[in-house]
Amino acid sequence: MQTTQILPALFLSAALAVAANAATPLQVGDPVPEVVVQTVAGAEVALRAELAGQPSVVIFYRGGWCPYCVRHLAALAEVEGDLLAAGFKLVALSPDRPAKLREKPALAQLNYTLLSDSPAAAARAFGIAFQVPDELVAKYRDDYKIDMEGDSGQTHHLLPHPAVFIVDAGGVIRYAHINLDYRVRMTAEEILEAVKSVPTTGK
Repeated sequence: MQTTQILPALFLSAALAVAANAATPLQVGDPVPEVVVQTVAGAEVALRAELAGQPSVVIFYRGGWCPYCVRHLAALAEVEGDLLAAGFKLVALSPDRPAKLREKPALAQLNYTLLSDSPAAAARAFGIAFQVPDELVAKYRDDYKIDMEGDSGQTHHLLPHPAVFIVDAGGVIRYAHINLDYRVRMTAEEILEAVKSVPTTGK
């Protein structure tokens, strides 16, 4: 397990403290919700339509400011070819507004789809959104130069718990992994193993 903490443990404690207020995450067998997200270019797209017709690995991450997220997304890029060969597309969503999605050089190099969920509509619909307390938002901004409002263009102060949903071609969730500890992520190898149990066709 990763032991090096780039951000203090109090950030984790705050997230866990408010996690009880989050909605129940979607489960295996649930359909992908009808929500609208945005592309890097700012175009609105229906998430269900974006995933239609092809099984998909859907990643929720906290934003390009999160070093754990950036490392995870980079690791997934290493196995994107294997996922494509298995018939799966890879899609990652964050609260970052479209202009911020590929602002970091490490994210600009990714070939797979990054989508903006700046209003947190998808995170809420998937039941993985939680609200960051105002005092922690200020600490992020003042002590760590992380501007949640500037990055998302929103004032809701919502973040998604890092999550992986594997969806079949019919838009049904076949695998779900959510961890309240933002430092713990499914490895690329674990995701590759998980897709083996997911059919590549709809019902």
